[in-house]
Amino acid sequence: MKQITVLFFANLKEKAGISKKALEIADETRVADLKTQLASIFPSIKEALATALVSVNHEFAFDEDSIPENAEIGFFPPVSGGSDNPVYVNITENEIDLNNLLAQIVSKSTGAACIFTGMVRGETKRDNPHETISLEYEAYVPMALAKMKLVADEIHGKWPEVTGISIVQRIGRLMPTTPTVMIACTAAHRDTGVFEAARYGIDRLKEIVPVWKKEIGPDGQTWVEGDYIPTQED
Repeated sequence: MKQITVLFFANLKEKAGISKKALEIADETRVADLKTQLASIFPSIKEALATALVSVNHEFAFDEDSIPENAEIGFFPPVSGGSDNPVYVNITENEIDLNNLLAQIVSKSTGAACIFTGMVRGETKRDNPHETISLEYEAYVPMALAKMKLVADEIHGKWPEVTGISIVQRIGRLMPTTPTVMIACTAAHRDTGVFEAARYGIDRLKEIVPVWKKEIGPDGQTWVEGDYIPTQED
């Protein structure tokens, strides 16, 4: 058995009636198992747990992640935005979960979602034709998260009817056909700018969010650099 500490924030704290709880869990417990255990202990938070974000020792965690001894587990609503305009941003080494990404930004009024996914391309045919064995992504995480939120703010400013925005970047070494980034925009209707907003989101992300990639191919490896120079507004 393992000892852990669970922290509740915002609406989960109110529903649970406490902000902190010491728990004993089985050695093989994963985040999904802990949610089930907490729903049994605190039935009032069961519904909120379905869309809550989770951190393990101050890092975002997902249902399949294991929980180490003496871990501090946080449960909280999406990291920024209100209930009418939720924003979810994340940088992860884990596989990007489309269902989890959408769950953060979908409400009863949502009628449309536009999703862009960037992937590792194993074979490039235009411009400089070449083969890619893998890409290695690296990010300056605190700054990258802040800039992702800035991109979301810009989207809301340009397309006010876009309600929810999710931006997730994966880092680490990734193989061809693997999704590397995913941006989702939701709204009540499809003609409210969700297509344009998702396109703007990925273009802007590549300009100002500090994420880099090393391209590894049969003939060696190289860091890929962009040519955008930020302005004071960025």
